[in-house]
Amino acid sequence: MRVLTKSRFKLGLECPNKLFYTRKDEYPNSKSSDPFLQALAQGGFQVEELARMHYPDGILIEGNDWDYNLLWDQTQELLKQENVVIFEAAFLFDGLFVRTDILVKQGDEIELIEVKSKSFDPTNDFMFVGRKGGIVAAWKPYLFDIAFQKYVMQACFQDLKIRSYLLMADKSKQASIDGLNQLFRISKKVEGRTGIIKKVTSLEETGDSVLGRKEVTDIVNDIEANKFMYHNNLTFQDSIKHFKEKYEKDEYFGWPTSYGACKECEFTCSIEELNQGKKSGFRECFTKQHQWADIDFEKPNTFDIYSFRKGSNLFDNRIIFKSDLNEEIIGLKEEADKLSTSHRQWLQIEKEIKNDLSIYVDKEGLKQEMDSWTFPLHFIDFETSTVALPFYKGMTPYEQVAFQYSHHIYYEDGIIEHATEYINNQAGVFPNLEFIWSLKNSLEIDRGTIFRYSHHENTILNAIYFQLLNSNEVDKNELMAFIQDVSHSKSDSVVKWAGGRDMVDLCEVEKNFYFNPLTKGSNSIKAVLPASLASSLFLKEKYSQPIGKINVSSKNFQESHIWLQSEEGKVTNPYKMLPPLFDNWTQEQLETTLSEMEGLSDGGAALTAYGKLQYTDMEQAEIDELTTALLKYCELDTLAMVMIYEHFRELAYGDF
Repeated sequence: MRVLTKSRFKLGLECPNKLFYTRKDEYPNSKSSDPFLQALAQGGFQVEELARMHYPDGILIEGNDWDYNLLWDQTQELLKQENVVIFEAAFLFDGLFVRTDILVKQGDEIELIEVKSKSFDPTNDFMFVGRKGGIVAAWKPYLFDIAFQKYVMQACFQDLKIRSYLLMADKSKQASIDGLNQLFRISKKVEGRTGIIKKVTSLEETGDSVLGRKEVTDIVNDIEANKFMYHNNLTFQDSIKHFKEKYEKDEYFGWPTSYGACKECEFTCSIEELNQGKKSGFRECFTKQHQWADIDFEKPNTFDIYSFRKGSNLFDNRIIFKSDLNEEIIGLKEEADKLSTSHRQWLQIEKEIKNDLSIYVDKEGLKQEMDSWTFPLHFIDFETSTVALPFYKGMTPYEQVAFQYSHHIYYEDGIIEHATEYINNQAGVFPNLEFIWSLKNSLEIDRGTIFRYSHHENTILNAIYFQLLNSNEVDKNELMAFIQDVSHSKSDSVVKWAGGRDMVDLCEVEKNFYFNPLTKGSNSIKAVLPASLASSLFLKEKYSQPIGKINVSSKNFQESHIWLQSEEGKVTNPYKMLPPLFDNWTQEQLETTLSEMEGLSDGGAALTAYGKLQYTDMEQAEIDELTTALLKYCELDTLAMVMIYEHFRELAYGDF
């Protein structure tokens, strides 16, 4: 039976054409989700379990997930009761199928409660509907999801009065007990199945709840009345009707292509996959709607242009290929002291059109920047998490947790030392205090310049600063002074500072003075590193040798380890050489799978592994294996920064 479920409805809202491509082996999906991985990454399963404890008499309908009729029959039987609470109630109507997280029935009144691991601020009056009167983009999929659930429920029981709610982590609430986040864990049962283990039997044992409800009944009603529309030319009712019909018949929708949706399309595949008989949904859409021939897919298009805000308007005017662009269309504006955004865009366009792989570098600007740095140079990278349920009493949901760092030192004589590292792999231990003491001891050995890549490390140090400020830690002033010395306050901070040894953002240095066409417009370290390795003769020569022979120490790799390897003349990305962090999932696969989760980009793989350490009962051997993989992962992040620094030094000074 092909039914339109709420997950398929959500997919159809993104792009109706995806309903034809989904769940077909011949169409590779780069975003194939794994709910278990996502639950581990941000503790979503814990929020769900805690939410259910608010309704101790709730009845769970479980098993037989694909037997829609059986689940619907079980739900109908339970709803015969005057008052009942059901977890995972199922509703089936004319090819539509939904399951609700929590349903509370009292007479003819229903509370439809959707549980989300997202957090909210109850004082924000414009959380769902913005000041201009439209639904806030980040909440749109969730609200339309609830509206779809209500639609199907109401179709099944027209006389019921349904009110809709979101139940989420409330950031204004504090945990009133220690160890809240360890009360719900994942354990392998005797029969080999993986399940949730609750260490409490009542809500009272969890202390004051950190969850809160927000009613969204009026917004759902407005969605049904088409006051709020997901797509301007498709009503809520028509979207349900058309999605259902096309999915049921397994027909291509023919929804118009668009810059935003097509740019992020997950139904794409490589040339190798095409040669193996796989199909690309992206390719089929553009063949059918734009009459593209095979050669058109080889032409450079606008989808990957760096920070390209004009892309959507140009696409609507059928300007899709880079060869159709010029300096006037781009609005090229050059800046004297750094690469402007438009200049970066034009470099990317021009070099790809001309098949020019040469690097652009502002040697004078880069040299002037590098002349301001003080040896020895320190390179640091943090791995962090934000957990829904707090570790300790007094903490709020989604406070920052810094569980790992790596630290390389580059000395003036060229010696590279993997100097220090830190990792917390103990379940239920809040590591931030130990983390910041360790970092302080590592960085205060001298006054050398400290480097981070992008803004993450500065954001985390700001978060720890305010955790310390609100704590009873005896030595907090010493730690806060250290943080102020090596960072700067965020723009919205109530306390302002600019450290005398404020970390240098190597990503900003890259964006200001350097462009490598091999990065395809990306500034991610995972794109810049392999591009640098492929472009630098110095790096190729040096890192094609064992690390024990090139003055590079390591805490996690043997002296015989070689970082630079090639396959068919192409440099292999060192990140692809790392051990898997989660079962047989590589770091790259995990990052792609988790890419849509809020607040995740690079680092999603490590965050997921940390979640596994925190919430899963494992043998010590498995803990050790995962810890080793995490240490290698983080070490490469700081060594990658060292390599990029060496590449910049080679370009600016030419003295290697």
